[in-house]
Amino acid sequence: MGVPTEGESVQIHSYKHSGHIHRVWDETTVLKGTQNLVIGGNDRTIVTESDGRTWITREPAICYFHSQHWFNVIGMIREDGVYYYCNLSSPFIYDEEALKYIDYDLDIKVFPDMTFNLLDEDEYERHRQEMQYPEVIDKILKFNVEKLIRWIRQRKGPFAPDFIDIWYERYLTYRR
Repeated sequence: MGVPTEGESVQIHSYKHSGHIHRVWDETTVLKGTQNLVIGGNDRTIVTESDGRTWITREPAICYFHSQHWFNVIGMIREDGVYYYCNLSSPFIYDEEALKYIDYDLDIKVFPDMTFNLLDEDEYERHRQEMQYPEVIDKILKFNVEKLIRWIRQRKGPFAPDFIDIWYERYLTYRR
């Protein structure tokens, strides 16, 4: 597995457990890239859905991917604060084509006041049966939902008070 270079623009590819592409983010600027951690930034990037439809993100975002955690976190910077969208997913891999992960349906949306909602439990259950997620994956994902909730409550990792601001400032240096 390679390591993306700081300042490099990479695509992000989200897959489903079946191996089918789910979603592609066209451009994300790498702000930190190691074997274990990738932090990226993007703003108004093109997103392509599996059915070919495209849309453009509305606000700047800082993305957090870790090779040891079964989730990734996107901090979206809006006028009224930072909203986080957390995907329960496989740990990322990076090859020369893109940063890649498997999306496992469950999501947590976190609001600027750090309240949160667990989303898409019905979609997860449906896909778990349709794509026959192994029991070990089910257990790993449920454990990581609890871990993510602890991180949110403890303001740990990407939820730390200055995390998004610090990385957004770094992102802006590449935009100038």
